[in-house]
Amino acid sequence: MKNQKFLFFALLFFFSQTIFSQVQKAPNRFRGDGPHTQLIIRGITLINGNGAPPRGPIDIVVENNIIKSINVVGYPGVEIDDSKRPQLKDGGKELNCEGMYLLPGFIDMHGHIGGKSQGADAEYVFKLWMGHGITTIRDPSAGNGLDWVLEHKKRGAKNEITAPRILAYTAFGMGNDEPISTAEGAREWVRKNKANGADGVKFFGAPPEIMAAALDENKKLGLRSACHHAQMDVARWNVLKSARAGLTTMEHWYGLPEALFVDRTVQHYPLDYNYQNEQHRFKEAGRLWTQAAPPHSDHWNKVMNELIELDFTIDPTFNIYEASRDLQRTRRLEWHEEFTMPSLWRFYMPSKISHGSYWHFWGTEEEVAWKKNYDLWMTFINEYKNRGGRVTAGSDSGFIYQLYGFAYIRELELLREAGFHPLEVIRSATLNGAEALGMGDKIGSVEVGKLADFVIVEENPLQNLKVLYGTGAIKLTEDNEVVRVGGVKYTVKDGVIFDAKLLLEDVKKMVKAAKTDEDFEIVQPGMEKKEKERNNN
Repeated sequence: MKNQKFLFFALLFFFSQTIFSQVQKAPNRFRGDGPHTQLIIRGITLINGNGAPPRGPIDIVVENNIIKSINVVGYPGVEIDDSKRPQLKDGGKELNCEGMYLLPGFIDMHGHIGGKSQGADAEYVFKLWMGHGITTIRDPSAGNGLDWVLEHKKRGAKNEITAPRILAYTAFGMGNDEPISTAEGAREWVRKNKANGADGVKFFGAPPEIMAAALDENKKLGLRSACHHAQMDVARWNVLKSARAGLTTMEHWYGLPEALFVDRTVQHYPLDYNYQNEQHRFKEAGRLWTQAAPPHSDHWNKVMNELIELDFTIDPTFNIYEASRDLQRTRRLEWHEEFTMPSLWRFYMPSKISHGSYWHFWGTEEEVAWKKNYDLWMTFINEYKNRGGRVTAGSDSGFIYQLYGFAYIRELELLREAGFHPLEVIRSATLNGAEALGMGDKIGSVEVGKLADFVIVEENPLQNLKVLYGTGAIKLTEDNEVVRVGGVKYTVKDGVIFDAKLLLEDVKKMVKAAKTDEDFEIVQPGMEKKEKERNNN
């Protein structure tokens, strides 16, 4: 049992070095128009979160943050008859969005609110999210402390800060001075967690009797849960065992291949493997799916079908591992120059300390293995969706060259790569997330009676998801001119209209000021000495 205690708290400590440390609090809101007693959004094409095809033009009437009516006001290419449109009341706000597209607000199911080690403060993170249409996030671990997160949750609900809606999932064991070593201790911690106001629990794994007790108590109390099935305990407790015990959501993919093992019980680690060596950890993780039962085999089908029967949600976070299959692409993403803080760039550098900076000597062999890993992983996720399983969208930004907001849009692109129809991608990003959070009656789709969370964009994201990036998408006009189109136009959260591009301009100014203060410019790893020599000459 002493070894179990050590491993559990060693893992918690490992994550605490990059997550569990408070960042600067968000300032009072100085952006956003509203809320209004009445808001009418005029002339949009609605792309809903329920899988329905687009339709428009439509006028949406919101009163005091509640959708009151969704009105078909005409036909494509036909002038709208104003006499048939809903009327604006005294003191109401009208937003002309003719020719634009409106979607439900996006839900990021894996949104860490910055990190002290990354130098990513709340305002920086929140505005990157809101600038990309993200109106709700699940904070997995409550890394700034539960009180800090709940304070921001309350301030956000009152529209006092520019921030998405926040759900706080506390890391299991957080706040305990001693390891949780008994089933009753696990139940007691879960009861305290609910009493403290948490929305759920984030697990990293624990001894089976402790996991079973904690999940059972959490379920009894009506809280939801997430788990990163870390390698420390996954050999004894995989995703299938968690789902049977009451886990509602898994993150990433750890624990799923282990549930699919048929000819082994433990991942085939090299005999010189060391989990604390991140090159070892991520290199061998890229070989894990090939050790699982092959797609559509009997055991593969059995595990999938049981998870679906248990109404289990998978939040794959494809994007956060993408550098594993193409490091140079991810490191050179065009938004780093203007949107990545100097401190965050330094955190990304090859390191034996920073979590997710595992580039000790990453090469072709590792990337080829990870490409195969993605093929198998995506095959499972796409089939899970096809059979009725719930798949959501999460980013886990702040690690491995993945930037808040931008990485979420990349996650949508990767769901599309996995085989999702664009409308299925949007459903994963909206209604599926809402249902997984137990909020399907409030958010996730544009329906009468739900809250006014919207994403408004000038280009059709179904045709090209890249138009959702804050940097837009490159397009060649008929006049042979290269232009940038897209970027979210407006993010509406709780009925407050935010100019998304203005929020991103605020972020640019933060980054520019930090670069000026530090006399900093982005230099690729290993080039620092050459850059200094060139400047000296």
